[in-house]
Amino acid sequence: MNSQEMTQKYESPLRAEQAQATRERILAAVRTMLERNPYSLLGFDELAVVSGVNRRTIFRHFPTKEALLEAFWASINASLGVRFWPEREQDLTDLPPDLFAALDAIEGVIRASHASATGREMRLQANAERQRAFRSSLTQVATGMDQKATRQLEAVVQLLFSATAWQTMKDYWGLTGREAGEAAAWAIRALLNAAKSQQGAVQKEKGK
Repeated sequence: MNSQEMTQKYESPLRAEQAQATRERILAAVRTMLERNPYSLLGFDELAVVSGVNRRTIFRHFPTKEALLEAFWASINASLGVRFWPEREQDLTDLPPDLFAALDAIEGVIRASHASATGREMRLQANAERQRAFRSSLTQVATGMDQKATRQLEAVVQLLFSATAWQTMKDYWGLTGREAGEAAAWAIRALLNAAKSQQGAVQKEKGK
């Protein structure tokens, strides 16, 4: 190994650390911009000013606005330490209290995501993954249901599990995040029990 190769090998971890720090500065600036102005379009010129990172470097990390939004939302999810979406049926009632309580810590970002076109774009970008998560978690409950009823069940459960429900219960009823999550979990549990009971009655009727 020549001296140049040794230097490159030595500097590589440092460069990687610097690149990660720059990436985090950019994503932190996105959060600042959304909290200052929920209707921010997240222009790259403004992002360069807020983050202190030049445009060329920003584009090197995030070639498109879509890539920036995807990375930002992923970083927000990771920072909470709580899964945003279920992986199994039990998660539908277990997760909301902790998840909604965690949302209180990023209230500005959540409100911005509901108030602006940029936020809507950010949320819709993950819609296919979101739908897969809820569809998979409700597979057993929806067994035997027709397509329309299944889709309605999936949609209502996802709504109850969402930041939209968190915001509504905080704004209109003064609930804390945890209280809202407990209410959402109760409503989801009641809905699942009703769906299972209905399906049981249908199967019983068919067996006569």
